[in-house]
Amino acid sequence: MTTPTAISLTLFALIALAACSTSESDGEAAVETSPAPSASSPSADPKEAAKREAITAYQGYWQEMEKLYADMDGAGANLKQYAASAALKNAEADAKRAHDRGRLYTGGVALTDQTVTKVNVSGKIPNAIVSSCLDISKWRRVDAKTMKPVSLPKNRLTKYRILSTVEKYPEGWRVTRDEPQGKKC
Repeated sequence: MTTPTAISLTLFALIALAACSTSESDGEAAVETSPAPSASSPSADPKEAAKREAITAYQGYWQEMEKLYADMDGAGANLKQYAASAALKNAEADAKRAHDRGRLYTGGVALTDQTVTKVNVSGKIPNAIVSSCLDISKWRRVDAKTMKPVSLPKNRLTKYRILSTVEKYPEGWRVTRDEPQGKKC
């Protein structure tokens, strides 16, 4: 059984170690040391960890989507690291369609208000629903040869709510489905 004195000594040792690790260095970043999470710590909560991991995968997904659409052969993108199932299939097919028409997308997307609205960590496949505002106003469709903008409908939504399903695979969290909601945000 751990006594309060042992816990105090352990915490003191960790604090001292952290203080030593921040001493002068040769331009290298100091490594922060913190005590192991306790049962009441938010990082020990599987749902909170799943939410953080799902959001991280979702952000990576959109970074890779930008690369996929910006490159005629998509070689610079590693979308499979962040997408699977219908989301991967649909993104690859849509990017290929655009590229076959001589179109690229430059610039980027912006994600705001990313929130996990539902999380299930106890099912056969842990999953989460991520809601966000997707801003594509700076993601420009251009002619691949001239790099000049291609006209788009004036009334198209450029900032809209999107729901995405993110599932935990053995390799990590993957976006498996996107559902644009057709609503401004």
